Amino acid sequence: MFEGLSPLARDAKAWPFEQARNLLSRVLRVRLTDGERDLAVTLINAGKTDEAVKTFEALQKPVLLETGYGASGLPHIGTFGEVARTTMVRSAFRALTDDAMPSRLISFSDDMDGLRKVPTNVPNPEMLAEDLDKPLTVVRDPFGEYESFGAHNNARLNAFLDSFGFEYDFYSSTQCYRSGRFDETLLKALEKFDAIQAIMLPSLGEERRATYSPFLPISPRTGKVLQVPTLERHVDRGTIVFRDENGELTEVPVTGGGVKMQWRPDWAMRWTALGVDYEMSGKDLIDSVRLSNQVCKVLGGVPPEGFHYELFMDEHNLKISKTKGNGLSVEEWLRYGAPESLAYYMFQSPKSARKLYFDVIPKASDEYLQQLDAFPRQEPAAQVNNPAWHVHGGRPPQYGSPVSFSLMLNLVSAADAGTKEVLWGFLSRHIPGATPENQPLLDRLAGYALNYYEDFVKPTKAFRAPTDQERAAILDLRARLAALPAEADAETIQNEVYAVGKDAGFEPLRAWFQALYEVLLGQSQGPRFGSFAEIFGLDRTIALIDEKLG
Repeated sequence: MFEGLSPLARDAKAWPFEQARNLLSRVLRVRLTDGERDLAVTLINAGKTDEAVKTFEALQKPVLLETGYGASGLPHIGTFGEVARTTMVRSAFRALTDDAMPSRLISFSDDMDGLRKVPTNVPNPEMLAEDLDKPLTVVRDPFGEYESFGAHNNARLNAFLDSFGFEYDFYSSTQCYRSGRFDETLLKALEKFDAIQAIMLPSLGEERRATYSPFLPISPRTGKVLQVPTLERHVDRGTIVFRDENGELTEVPVTGGGVKMQWRPDWAMRWTALGVDYEMSGKDLIDSVRLSNQVCKVLGGVPPEGFHYELFMDEHNLKISKTKGNGLSVEEWLRYGAPESLAYYMFQSPKSARKLYFDVIPKASDEYLQQLDAFPRQEPAAQVNNPAWHVHGGRPPQYGSPVSFSLMLNLVSAADAGTKEVLWGFLSRHIPGATPENQPLLDRLAGYALNYYEDFVKPTKAFRAPTDQERAAILDLRARLAALPAEADAETIQNEVYAVGKDAGFEPLRAWFQALYEVLLGQSQGPRFGSFAEIFGLDRTIALIDEKLG
């Protein structure tokens, strides 16, 4: 599906394509010599990426894009955002290379981290308290469903990502450490211990510097991940010596799961061991990325291509925090909007701080639908910049919803609809032949609108009496609507609405539309009134006017 798009991808301005071009440059720079790179670039620019890949064995190795997951908690909206955005970059990369260069997305779980505090939203907290500081894959599952708390959260992560249809490979930190996959790089880290310390210690406070070690030993006695100084290093036998909790000097190997690295050196070690080519992160991790990049180079690796996205804010413009529980959860978004609208919101302006709260959902939903509607009418060069291309991995559906979210909300409000069946009574008349089965997105939209109206619109509805000018204009509109044929389309109705507002002398004209919404619908804004009246029906719209004007 990506073949033939590379010429368009080279010039596309959408940020995933910018990232894809940076990623391709990195791959060619890191894997090929100067002469090989020149030839590969020539072939790729000529649309012969498949030939370039066949020519150079180094390009046959998959390009790795990674996302991270902290397994001490459940997947959240940040997890979705990072995987969704990285998936968009991967789709852009596949288009840029005509899908000839293999690539994979890794979802990496930091499940070997020690449990540092007991979560407040899980059962059996006393059991977790007994397992504090043990690796998450050793901590007992408070839900009693899996062999460990880490395994429970990993299962939730996989189910979470699968529910959105993401294509990824799951990696467990515990498995990578214990299987020996990290052993070679861990031994290199032991050898470069002093160089790593020289990078890390200046970034720490005085008290932390006194005890800091890039290696966190796993106590053979208690199984806990200990934050203690490294007292001796034995590069020849691949071990460190530390003082265990009982005061005894203890020697453990840095390989085979004997230690867990501190998170910044661990990040660098993982990049090096796995050969990660791309990983994005939040703006709050800029300093951490800088330090990890330095450690990665010390370990003989090449830091991945990166991208720093801005953080989301809650309704009070405070940074969203998983600990505080402010902002919006994935589950909450999906009660009021489609997953596609959430992916669209993640696509938009990732380098700008934006609010992530309930009131952004209707606008994001309608903007997504507008982009989806525009896609088939666009030239290919415009299509690859359309957010719908990126939301759907290059394959947007052929059609979306013939009714906007805001229009559906007004329909729910005016009809006082409590079920989808009531809404479909209007929709099926407006869209001949439409059913929930052949218009699945429209059907989902109806459900989202019902939920949003019930939770946010209905409690705040505030009708007001019209001014004399507004009453006269609304009565004029009633007369004009009554004179129209019952089958009048939205454009015809909208023209009459405009004409009434102009004849009544509203300045600016939007004051007229605001009056219509506040008097008839109990809210300050809404969709095109003509579209609403067409679906609601002229007879019902006239009856609504009679009811509100008394």
